[in-house]
Amino acid sequence: MPRLAFYYEFASPYSYLTAARIEQLAKDRGIEVDWRPILLGPIFRRQGVESSPFVANQKKGAYMWRDVARIAANLGLPWKKPRIFPQYSLLASRIAFAGRKEPWIGAFTRAVFHMAFALDEDISKPELMIALLRELDLDADKIMRQAETTEVKIGLRAAVAEAEALGVFGAPSMITEKGELYWGNDRLDEALDASFVRIG
Repeated sequence: MPRLAFYYEFASPYSYLTAARIEQLAKDRGIEVDWRPILLGPIFRRQGVESSPFVANQKKGAYMWRDVARIAANLGLPWKKPRIFPQYSLLASRIAFAGRKEPWIGAFTRAVFHMAFALDEDISKPELMIALLRELDLDADKIMRQAETTEVKIGLRAAVAEAEALGVFGAPSMITEKGELYWGNDRLDEALDASFVRIG
């Protein structure tokens, strides 16, 4: 089965739009999603940006909020502009990294994004992550402990560095098995179409 690497950041509104759709669209095409949670903060800082580019450029930020609201409405996705932006996504990202190959990763990812951009919840709160994991009938205590291990912390940092080395500069980004990079929610269908042909 062809695979498509999906790089996403829980603080990214456009990642929310993509995460809500990618698993079902990929399944319809016979493609497996390789979930790759990352942190954009380190990547942005190496670009000379201390926060989100949407914060640094007010006009760009205003356009982004309107654009995301329009797209969400067109897709029938719930949307609420978060009071905190960008959200502190480290804990959620560590949990996702720990479970990136588990069968619950898609549901967990969508649930975190729903909290952030449909309910305007603070996803940095451990109690919210615990409640979410329990709602998914998972061993929340075990997963929370795993998320705080040195292995996961180092692994997530390494994953960010690897993504950057592959050309990822923002989220959402998708990379096919041939190494083709597609950036942005509006490139999801193109990335999926390009994933039909496997290497070799």
